[in-house]
Amino acid sequence: MEHVIRNVRDIETADRHALEHVIGQRLRENQQVIINVVNLDVSPQPSEQAPRNFPEDEIPEWWKVYEGLSDEEIDRLDKAIRQRADLTRVFE
Repeated sequence: MEHVIRNVRDIETADRHALEHVIGQRLRENQQVIINVVNLDVSPQPSEQAPRNFPEDEIPEWWKVYEGLSDEEIDRLDKAIRQRADLTRVFE
């Protein structure tokens, strides 16, 4: 694991604004920014392998994106999404 430590007062304005945007709060002159770089373990943990059953009231709204749509509407939406994801298409 690699640590990057910077004193806020030593960070240039543009970089400071970028960091503030990333962390979602303003930085003060008497603070330090500490960034840890870690490798992600991409293999699923045993507890992550089995799907979790959520009670209906705990399911996030964005999971219900197809709710109320017919199969034809879902197919049309899926086709548009796949077309937009095709990064090989030519833009003129």
